[in-house]
Amino acid sequence: MSEIRQIDLDTAWSILSEDPTATLIDVRTKAEWGFVGTPDLSPIHKQARLVEWIDYPSGSHNPNFIAEASHGLDKEAPVLLMCRSGARSNAAANALTAAGFTQAINVAAGFEGDLDGNGHRHGGWKDKLPWKQQ
Repeated sequence: MSEIRQIDLDTAWSILSEDPTATLIDVRTKAEWGFVGTPDLSPIHKQARLVEWIDYPSGSHNPNFIAEASHGLDKEAPVLLMCRSGARSNAAANALTAAGFTQAINVAAGFEGDLDGNGHRHGGWKDKLPWKQQ
């Protein structure tokens, strides 16, 4: 399996803004979308797809992830994946690559970013790019 491309937030926004075929899939849980928020792509006239990689509250893998995430997508188009901090989305990018997608890309910082010394998350999508509360 090939190495998944890791990108920063500026690169993610550029790809989504400049490539009309590019899609963002947020693979966090329904609880995270509801309590923490979701990416807002309305400034670039797009909408993020929300597809759970792991089911909440069971913690089990979503057996329908590939079908739900890939529905209607071109396997050659950029598909950017994001979770809280980059781990689940990297696994999801690997799964899409194994399913034949040629540009499954991980947004490494995620929606919330990494923990600092005080246990607070910084450096993610929510700190830098448009988002909304559901």
